[in-house]
Amino acid sequence: MLACLFLSAHFLRLGQPGLTMAWAGLAALALSPWAIARPVLSLSLAAGALVWIDTGMDLLQFRLAAGLDWLRMAVILGGVSLFTLGSAVLMARRAGQDAYPIWEERAAPMAAAFLLTAGLLGVVQAMAPLPLLLAERYLPGWGHAEIFLLSLYAAWVCGLLLDPHKNPRVRPRLWLFFSAAFFLQLVLGLAGLERMLMTGKLHLPVPALIAAGPIYRGGGFFMAILFGVSALLAGPAWCSHLCYIGAWDDQASRRSGRRPKPMTRTAWAVRAAIAAFAFLAAWLMRQLGVPVVVAVWSAAVFGLAGVGVMLLLSRRRGSMVHCTTYCPMGLAANLLGKLSPWRLRIDKDCGHCGKCAAVCRYGALDGSAFTRGKPGLSCSLCGDCLPRCPHGFIRYRFPGVSPTTARAAFLVAMSVLHATFLGVARM
Repeated sequence: MLACLFLSAHFLRLGQPGLTMAWAGLAALALSPWAIARPVLSLSLAAGALVWIDTGMDLLQFRLAAGLDWLRMAVILGGVSLFTLGSAVLMARRAGQDAYPIWEERAAPMAAAFLLTAGLLGVVQAMAPLPLLLAERYLPGWGHAEIFLLSLYAAWVCGLLLDPHKNPRVRPRLWLFFSAAFFLQLVLGLAGLERMLMTGKLHLPVPALIAAGPIYRGGGFFMAILFGVSALLAGPAWCSHLCYIGAWDDQASRRSGRRPKPMTRTAWAVRAAIAAFAFLAAWLMRQLGVPVVVAVWSAAVFGLAGVGVMLLLSRRRGSMVHCTTYCPMGLAANLLGKLSPWRLRIDKDCGHCGKCAAVCRYGALDGSAFTRGKPGLSCSLCGDCLPRCPHGFIRYRFPGVSPTTARAAFLVAMSVLHATFLGVARM
């Protein structure tokens, strides 16, 4: 803890409040019973030792160039560097693990979620041409404090999702919170707080516009690229963890209280036709020079029709009709998911009891899925089916690792993306 406080004081002296609070937060983490404290602090303090070494080298060069005494400074900073490095080694030793008993069995993936979130948002903070973190937009210099809090949140989310029995209840709630935060920021942006919007301009929250918008504009492919990268990282899980509209389709399907019905035979044809219509309409509007106001209203009507699908069909069928039949980006995520390494597989010893199909709201577990040994293309890797299988015959797969490790790695990735997207300004 003391080593973290030294670093906090160092950044306070440099006038960097965000890093000051982040290191103070790490000091508080050292006093917590969370098992992630050990791996997080050991790596953070190792990085902190490098900070002291770099600071010492800069001061040494300055004092040598100015002809000033440097020995005492070198001894002090050298001692602080060794103290910080020693603290990192001490935290890494297993001898101190009894002090951190909470979620000890989940410490590694939770720590990975913390560190990956911190690293990813740190890169965003350092390299983005404009402030993307909300804290940085309203309180310049405080971005790293938000990074620390979001990293802690990612670790907590990961810990919750790792429980296979709680996951089917927790995931929809976290997803709904994610979507609610998105729309809250959107409403605040509409109310005049433009800094809530990434570009300061309103973009309709209709997923189809991720692709149709650039087609109509003939440019502005940032969101399409972001979606593509996210879909490659998350696979089709973009539809069950990160889509701000899908969370409401999920809620609508659950409100029926009915067993989800499988996808109809024509669902894929309808889905492809709707996607083709949306993208072709955007292209034709561009070619015909249709005014922006007409294009915006057309997109709004398309989005409202999707809401109608949720209320009338998803609610009635108990399955996510909007996501599996209406949304063009859902189809894109499913297809891009073929390039993602994440998979769900059904063991050949499966007895076809159908308990998993009873909770699949994406219609991916019909009779043919058990014969093929894998869910259908509409599978979003939500994982709701895993705890329903009494024999554990449905498993996550990732090349070269065990199913248990694959599941943990997948949930780490989802937690990191969830927290990262939650923390940046909206489009």
